[in-house]
Parts: sequence; C-alpha cells; structure tokens
Amino acid sequence: MQPIRGNTLPLSSGPVPGGGHLVGAGAPIVGGGGTSNAGLGSSASGGTITGTGSRSNNGVAFSISEALDVIRREYDSVAGQVVGMQTERLELEAKLESQLVELNAVRRALFDLESQHTRTKQQYEDELLRLRSELNSIRHGHLEGPPMGSGAVTVAGRSNSSGPAAVGNGLSPATSTSIGAPAAMRPSPDQHHHSNYGVQPMPRDRKPSDRDHDMDWERERERTREPQRERERGRERERADSGVGGGLRLAPLKDETLDERDASRLADNRDPKRHKARRDNQGSGTTPEYLPSTTSFLNTAARRPILPMALSSSSSTTMEEFSFHTVSPESRKEGLDWCAVYNPKTRKALDVSLVHTFPHTTVVCCVQFSADGKFLATGCNRTAQIFDVHTGEKVCVVADETASAVGDLYIRSVRFSPDGKFLATGAEDRKIRIWEIATRRIRHVFAGHEQEIYSLDFSPDGRYIVSGSGDRTMRIWDLTDPAAHRTITIADSDAGAKPLAPNDAGVTSVAISPDGRWVAAGSLDYIIRIWDLRTGELVERLKGHEDSVYSVAFTPDGMGLLSGSLDKAVKFWDIAHVINGEGEGVASTNTEVKSFVGHKDFVLSVAVSNDGRWVISGSKDRTVHVWDARTAMVQFMLQGHKNSVISIDINPHGNTFATGSGDHSARIWSIAPI
Repeated sequence: MQPIRGNTLPLSSGPVPGGGHLVGAGAPIVGGGGTSNAGLGSSASGGTITGTGSRSNNGVAFSISEALDVIRREYDSVAGQVVGMQTERLELEAKLESQLVELNAVRRALFDLESQHTRTKQQYEDELLRLRSELNSIRHGHLEGPPMGSGAVTVAGRSNSSGPAAVGNGLSPATSTSIGAPAAMRPSPDQHHHSNYGVQPMPRDRKPSDRDHDMDWERERERTREPQRERERGRERERADSGVGGGLRLAPLKDETLDERDASRLADNRDPKRHKARRDNQGSGTTPEYLPSTTSFLNTAARRPILPMALSSSSSTTMEEFSFHTVSPESRKEGLDWCAVYNPKTRKALDVSLVHTFPHTTVVCCVQFSADGKFLATGCNRTAQIFDVHTGEKVCVVADETASAVGDLYIRSVRFSPDGKFLATGAEDRKIRIWEIATRRIRHVFAGHEQEIYSLDFSPDGRYIVSGSGDRTMRIWDLTDPAAHRTITIADSDAGAKPLAPNDAGVTSVAISPDGRWVAAGSLDYIIRIWDLRTGELVERLKGHEDSVYSVAFTPDGMGLLSGSLDKAVKFWDIAHVINGEGEGVASTNTEVKSFVGHKDFVLSVAVSNDGRWVISGSKDRTVHVWDARTAMVQFMLQGHKNSVISIDINPHGNTFATGSGDHSARIWSIAPI
C-alpha cells in the first residue's frame, strides 16, 4: 500500500480503500489487510484508523450477554409457572380426597336410607294387613288367642297362593309373614320384635266370603308390591355379590363380568332347576399404627389348653339377633368405610381396627400369611402379590408370562412354604406353580388336574403340597421328586354322598393337620372327608352340612375341624377318635359338636385362632363374624368390604387377620383383647 502524503483527506471518518476507516487527520491508516508505514505531518491530530475486527468482537459479546439475559428471564418465568402448577395440583388432590370422603359418606347414608325406607314401608304394610284382618275379625265377633301386644304373629285369611305359612330355614315364627318375599324386602327380625301384632282369627273360624275377600285383597297387595320388588332386586343385583349364588358353575363363563366371579372360589354345575328349588325352600380412614403384640390372644397356644369348645354340648347355639342398624352407639365402632357391631348379649372382649388396605385391579380370591407372620400373599387375576405386614408395602409380584393371554387366569389359592422361601399358586389353568420368592422365578410346575385348582396346602415339613380340584380329585405332590405324585379320587359309591351330578363331588378346600399326618377335604356333595396323608386311606366322612362345603380348617391341636358351607353355617367337628386311631374307615359319621349360625348368605372361608378361643368366618353377605368358640356366640360382626369376603387368614404371630374380597381389595385388621 502506498503512503498518503499531505493533508488532503477530510477530518471526518469514512471508508478507506483496503477496509479501514479514517479517524482524524494525519492518522495512520490501518487497513483490513495491513498498516501504512508512512507517517503524516506534524499537524496531524493523532487519531487512528481502526479496522472492523475489534468492533465486531464487542458486538458479539453484547449479543450473547443479551441472549443469556433473555434465557434467564424465560427460565425464571417457566419455574414460576411450574411452582404454581404444583401448588394447584396439590390443591386439586386435596379437594379430590375431600370429595371422595364426602362421596363415601353420601353412599353410606344412601344405603342406610334405603334400608330404613324398606323397613318402614314393610312395617306399614304389615300393620295395614293386621288392622284390616283385625277389623274383619271384630266385625264378625271372632276374637281368639292371646291379647294384643303379646308379640305373636298369626296372619289370618292367607292361602298358600299368597305366601307360605310354614317357617323354614331356621326363621322364627315372627318372620313367617315375609318368607315369600325377596331377601331385600323381608323385614329384619328386630322389626317384628318391636311391633305389636294382634292375634287374628284362625281361617276355620271365618266365613268363606271373608276368606275370599282377604285372599283377593292379598293378591292385589302382592301385585302392587311387585314393581317395588323388581326395583329392589335390581338394586341388589348392582350392589350384591355375584359369582357363588344363582346357578353355580365349576367353570365360570369367560364373558361374565368380574363381579360375577368374586366369590366363585368354586362354583358348581348342578342342575339349575334343582339348585333354584333348594334356594326357594331355604327362603330365600385413618389407619392405626400396627404394633405386633407378643401377648396377643391369637398367640397363646403354648400357655393354655387348645379348643375349650370341645367340652361344650353338642346342641347348636344360634346368636342373638342384632344388626348394624339396631345396636346402641356403645356397641358400634366405625371407621372411614367400615363398621363393627358388638353383640349386646355378650361381654365385649375384643377391639378391632383397620391396619392396611391393599387395592387390586381384580377380585382377590385368596389371602395367606407367611409362617413368620411378616408377609401377606394375595391371589387375583394372573398375579400373586406379596405385601409387608408391618409397612403395608408391596414387596413382590409374580406372574407367569408364558401363560396364555386369552381370557382370565385367576389365582384361586396361594400358600407360603413353611420356610418362607417359596410361594405355591393354584390357578384356573389347572397348574400348580412353585415360585422362588427371592428370584421371582418358577421352580416347579405341577400339572395333572383336569379342572380348575381351588385349594392348596403345604405339609408342616414343606416336602408335600396337597391340591384340591373340581375334577373330584385331591393330589399329593412331592417337592423332592416333582415327577411323582399320588391321586385320591372321590368315588361315586362313597356312602352318604348326595345323588347329585358327577361333578358335584369336586374338592373345594383342603387342609393338612398340624402334625402333618391327616388331610381333610370339603366337597360339593356336602361331605367332609379325612385321609391318612401317608397311605392315602380314607379314614372318616363327616356329614351334617346341608349344602356344599367351601372351607375346612384344623384346630391348632389337630383334634377338631372347622367347616364353612353354602348352607350359611360354620360347624365344629370333634375328630379325636380319628387322631387316636379309632376312625370308622369308610363309614360316615356325624360327630358335629357345635354350629355357628348367623350369616345371612354363603360362608366362604373359616379360620381359628392359635389358642382355639376364636373362630373367624367370611361370607357372601359381605361380613366377617368373630365367634366365641366356647359358646358359639358371635363376639362382633365386621362390615369392611363392599362385596363378598372370599378368603380369611389369621396371622400366626401377632394380633391380626386378613380378608380378601370381591371388591378388588385385601385388608389387614387388628384384634386385641380388652
């Protein structure tokens, strides 16, 4: 570049060829590609000509700083929005929880109102019927029998067409006026107790015209009540438990709703007409802290004799009538969604509280505690789950991914091995799976049953597992030799068996005695059978139930057996003669010692405390009854589920028991002596 001589450039800056700018006169020119070596005159002002490099760098730095400020402001704005959304979410969750609590309260109030309405309406209708009959009797001067207010109920002018007069299924005479009505429409026994009925003239004392008039009036009354009955039946179908009643099946149809399977730990394939005829003849919150107690009444077997009820008389004892709606406030205990009522006729000896609730996505078919009492296993559709009893945390879920994905696969029975290392599951696909809990892997698969497996039990030494199935067989599997097993079949020629369909001898429940020598099985043919586990020899049949036996359990000393049946009763059997080697072989005996009567529907599960003092039963009527084993009187009734109580188990250690239900939940309850 040539030097610029003289003072010929203007003082104002401007573009200079070569990429520079002129700043002041006489300043050297610094071009984009180099610097001029020629100096200017002495009159130059000392200015400089600066290229674009430095100024460009300053602009970039300014732009980055400005962009960072924008990003920072945007981040602060987003962070503020996130905090606001979190606060709003917490508020919405609190509102939702509050609304759920209110909804549950409204639901309970609605059920109570419906029940009160039904009772009140029934009282008024019965009172109208009584007054009309009394008016007719006064008109004709026929007044016989005890005076008013005696409490006796004799309805005059009724023919068989308007309702049977006979009393069946253990109902008191006071309920005979409503036997023909659906269960939802029948007044409770306490209603009759508080109503003063006059005694009506006997039909033979009345004129034919009067009887015909009453019969016509009765038929008209029945016609007017039929729509109400239909509405009540509809509500009952929506709220009541499905699955065991109403035409039972050994293999539930796959297109049924889940609720229709809730209590079908076993269903039977009887002739629907015969089954219906038999039913017609029958008349048809805050979770407390869990503190295991070493002095629990459930764990005192080592300090006191087992089974005091074995000394009781052999006559059946029914509980005094009481209900959730009639007991005094002192006899009630309520939680957020559960209620317990104590029998006012007995001393309050136990206190019950809810400990944990375990929601499931399907019906809970079975529950069982581990031998150490620390874990609870549940069985539902396709999975078995294990929970920590103390914390309520779900610690394990096992499911066979290789099983067919078509249809349901309900786990009907779960059993921990005595050492707690394995979990056995019996399912609808007729297979028994032995899971290694630590690895969640299947150790053995036992196959051979021809129908669904309904019950399992481990021998005390953990070597054998016994399974009961609807195929009329009980099988004994050896875990040390999985290829070998023994099969015990219920023969058609069994003495005392009901002449039912072939599948009606299906095995519903199995239990191994505490000493591991005997195995008992309940069956659909109403009979309980006891075999020698070592030889497979049938040593005893126990008869006494009037319907299928769904649950059996040995007492802790092995000298007694408890059973629950679809006849709504729990029975205790003295089997000391079997244990002592005095069994009758193939002869059928009835050694029933005591019946526990009080459930309003099928008894699906029974258990006995470790000291033999208390018996616990679960029923399709949605309640749990805790009975005094010595007197067969109910200590309290617990309504803690919205559907059938399908399974019950008592913790071997501590003061808790578990329930599994068709309402898709399992619960742990604490019961402590007072």
